Order: sequence, then C-alpha cells, then structure tokens
Amino acid sequence: TSTSLSGNRYVLVITDRLSGYVFAKASPTNTAHDTARILMAEIILVHGSPDTIITDQGTHFKNELLQAISHLVGCKQIFSTPYHPQTNGQTERWNLTFVTQIAKYCNTDLNNRDTFLPSIVYAYNNGIHSSTGLSPYQLAFGRRPRHPFNPHATTFVFSKPHDYWTQVIQYRNTALKQANQHRIHQQELSKTRFDKNRSHPNFILGDLVWMKVFVGRHKLKARYTGPVQIVRILSSLSFIVEDEHLQQFQV
Repeated sequence: TSTSLSGNRYVLVITDRLSGYVFAKASPTNTAHDTARILMAEIILVHGSPDTIITDQGTHFKNELLQAISHLVGCKQIFSTPYHPQTNGQTERWNLTFVTQIAKYCNTDLNNRDTFLPSIVYAYNNGIHSSTGLSPYQLAFGRRPRHPFNPHATTFVFSKPHDYWTQVIQYRNTALKQANQHRIHQQELSKTRFDKNRSHPNFILGDLVWMKVFVGRHKLKARYTGPVQIVRILSSLSFIVEDEHLQQFQV
C-alpha cells in the first residue's frame, strides 16, 4: 500500500449493521494500538458501545488490546470467516464503492486519496440505498440532514417546548420500520432470484459443516476448511459457527 501525501497508508472502515451508516478514518498505520484508539475515541465515546463487533482476523483486530476493550465496554467480538469477505458484506460493499469513487478523483499517483475520503463517506451516508429506500444518515440519526449546499429553513417551530425528542423518536421508529419492510422485500426478491434452479440443505444447531474458501486460496490448497459446528442460526443462509478452538465466525 502506497503512502499518501498526508502520510496515511490505511483506512479503518466501521459500518453500523442496522442503518448501514459508515465511518472511515485514514491512518498511517494499522497497528492494534491505532485501531483500538480510533474505535474508542471516534466510535464508542461518540456513539456509545455496540452490542457486537464483527471484524476480520487481521492482527490489528485479533489481539489482547481489542479483546480487553470489548470486555470493558460490554460488547462481543466476532471474527469473520477467513477468505470469505461476504461475512462482513456491508463493509465489503462500502469498500467497493470507495475504490470506484476514489479512482474518479485521485491524481495519477493515487497519493491524495485520503483527501477525498470524507466527501465520499458523506455522499454514501446521505444517498438513498435500494435495500432500505432511505439513507443511512436518516436511519442512524432519525432525521434528514441539513446539507451544506441546500438553503437553510427560515423557521423551525415545535408545538411544545420539549417536543423535539418525541418527534425524533417517532420519525426514527417510522423510518426503521419502513426500511425493514423495504429490506425484507428486497431480500425476498434477491432470494427468489438466488433460489431459482438451486436447492439448499436444511441445517440445524449442532451440525458439523465445512466452509468454502472463496478468495486468497492457492489453487493447490484445500477448497474447504473445517469442520466447524453451527452454534446459532441467523437465517436459512446465515449462521454463527464455532471451530475447534472455540472461535466463532459468522458465515
């Protein structure tokens, strides 16, 4: 990875699974210390502690420091399946968007890519997503953003002195309900397309299964890894599995 003019080589990406809201921070290193510092300072101390953190198995995520922080703030850390980026699909979709968009603005040396990172994140978070019919910003904060390029409203009136919080909650609940219905509809359409001429085995808790290695595999190495045990069923196509070392992954 080349170093930008600002001295950054990496981008830490964090995605809220409920709303799809993305946080991305450029960093000169990807050490465990920097990852933990950004997570604590930019996420936990601003938005609160998440219930679950899903990461890949890089050393900047799989370490005693991040494990201690997760335990301290009361969240569970789950590692994605090796060579299976689909496990953390939301972040992977953002990565694809980021690479596509950043290529349009960078210079030929690609050493100013972090300059455009905030603008691309802003556009992504405020764009309408087909899976929900709403923007990640609306779902995360329960309101439409006041864009810097739009004219400001001249008045903003509430019927009661302390009516703001009530209206925010009502709006966010309505938006989340609408997004969930839209997401279910999109999933049903996707499932119909995916299931056409294809059958799926029925898995139950305790089943031992093999995980297919999709990327990063040498052609002479095994196509599958395992076996691992199903310990939780999220849907007919998504599971939490546990390996022989009691390490859990979402597949």
